[in-house]
Amino acid sequence: MEKKGRKKKVVIICISAVVAIFGIVLALLLMKKNKKEDYRLLKILEFEGDATVERSDIGEISPYVNMVLESGDRITLSSGTLTILADEDKYIYLDEGTVLVLKASGNSRDSRTEIELEKGGITCDVQNKLSEDSSYEINTPNSSMSIRGTIVYVSYDPTRERGITRGVTFEGVMESILIYEDGTRSDQAVSIPAGTEVEIYRDEKTTDYVLRGIDYNALPEHVLRLLQKKNDSGRDTSITNPEIDIILNGPYTVTFIYKKEVFATQTVNKGEKVVRPTLNPAPSGGWDYDFDTPVQSNITIEWK
Repeated sequence: MEKKGRKKKVVIICISAVVAIFGIVLALLLMKKNKKEDYRLLKILEFEGDATVERSDIGEISPYVNMVLESGDRITLSSGTLTILADEDKYIYLDEGTVLVLKASGNSRDSRTEIELEKGGITCDVQNKLSEDSSYEINTPNSSMSIRGTIVYVSYDPTRERGITRGVTFEGVMESILIYEDGTRSDQAVSIPAGTEVEIYRDEKTTDYVLRGIDYNALPEHVLRLLQKKNDSGRDTSITNPEIDIILNGPYTVTFIYKKEVFATQTVNKGEKVVRPTLNPAPSGGWDYDFDTPVQSNITIEWK
């Protein structure tokens, strides 16, 4: 009897051990599954100024630092600064006057991000290359920009002509697909490598683009200062800090043009005024410029 009792006890212990091991394995699998399906982090990292967040089931919300955002939120920055952080490695910096809708799904590993840019401009820094199953798109009414790991600037001005999109690549490559007025998309993507920008416009006939080198002087000041910080952190943004410093602080070159040729040049510090040339290139006409305006960048003045 005692021997049978010991056998029965051993069997119970073995069964209990198997059940316990099974429970541990099941718990680990569930933890792994839950970890893999963790929803993405979307939050306001920095904010100062006047802004609103519109959420479909709530309405307008006043944003604050560390506020968790939801897919579908419509964000308006009237003035000041606002930075959105996604997945710990994707930064979205908004220009003043920007309105966008943020759409996000997936998890931090396999993420899908869409930014519907209604107006204004954003600088996007995707610090780590996306996985094969991930996507990151910035959409405007006439284009769809996609990136996988880069620093770009995209703006949309609905007041210019029939809407102008500007896409600028500072690092890596961005690709753009044209969106026509009837909502259809071009079959061919336009590649925008580092150091170039694209302007996409829509006229009465079609949607088209112009590809060219970056006009850094036409970038907002806060974007240039952000590029300086990225350079300091070891990134290569296709422009050096000394070059940015000249754009921001001068000295600037003022070029006088007469009949498409250079008539004279001046070097002017930031905030100073241009001196009218002593000699005129012709008996009639005048320089097409207000000489009481302080200089803030390189400028060209033509004789009209």
